[in-house]
Amino acid sequence: MIYEFMELGLVKVTEAAAIGSSKLIGRGDKNEADQKAVDGMNEAFKSMPIRGTVVIGEGELDEAPMLYIGQKVGMWQDDMPKMDIAVDPVDGTTLIAKGLSNGIAVVAMGAGDSLLHAPDMYMKKIAVGKKAKGAIDIDKSPEENIINTAKALNKDVRNITIIAQDRSRHKDIVNAARKLGASIKLFGEGDVEAIVSCGLQNQGVDIFMGTGGAPEGVIAAAAIKCMGGDMQAKLIPHTDTEIERCKKMGIDDVSKSLTLNDLVKGEDVYFAATGITNCQFLHEVRFDECSCITNSVAMSLKAQNIRFIKTVYNV
Repeated sequence: MIYEFMELGLVKVTEAAAIGSSKLIGRGDKNEADQKAVDGMNEAFKSMPIRGTVVIGEGELDEAPMLYIGQKVGMWQDDMPKMDIAVDPVDGTTLIAKGLSNGIAVVAMGAGDSLLHAPDMYMKKIAVGKKAKGAIDIDKSPEENIINTAKALNKDVRNITIIAQDRSRHKDIVNAARKLGASIKLFGEGDVEAIVSCGLQNQGVDIFMGTGGAPEGVIAAAAIKCMGGDMQAKLIPHTDTEIERCKKMGIDDVSKSLTLNDLVKGEDVYFAATGITNCQFLHEVRFDECSCITNSVAMSLKAQNIRFIKTVYNV
């Protein structure tokens, strides 16, 4: 089926990015690590049977030579489907530069005009897996969301684990979790991986809460939708320039609470990620004397499955 073929095609794209970036692990140059990932991803897209347009990428045309917003990717033949593309060649460039865990290459894809064209600014986010779908409300307090998620999961609140980025702006989330007796897992960088882990089974986390990049939020939302979970978000523009940028990208009400369907419309949705360094659910890229080994995850909403893929390349 075409959606299964699309899943595997996207994995080749994230694998190419991960392999390129992996050669810079622990070498202190996050910009070069990102560039190697961009180069690999850009090249791999050339063999995708789509008419793709980058809606979330490395910046505007004057900011990025490749994978810029508006760039056409794919083979672009008349009989191929039009697709929105959202990329993050390296989610966690500093992690790669320092040789730390949780660096991944990610891509989300949806039928034309399905992905929110999120500007590069902060976004408040909350996400849960399938069993807690419908329990969250971004306009409610952290305490209320933790309690409601616990009820949906039929758990004592003291057995709930929240995952949030280790930033001072999340003090209210940390305080709420500890007041209720819930556990909180803090991470340094890479909130796509953290959000996706909430949707996967047996990852030890129940709910993501926090503020981070809006583009990463849309990419993660595609994964959450494929897994049947739930996510809400709200843009947080800090300047008039950011508000104008939202409007330029088609977002008129910047104060609107965004549902999962606002973030990712329709049913033709895909997500793929490849580990660069070790993360919660993917191993790092590994080289030996004759091969390169990658570990990836691929999802399609229509396929209703999650594939974990180990690929061995002869080198």
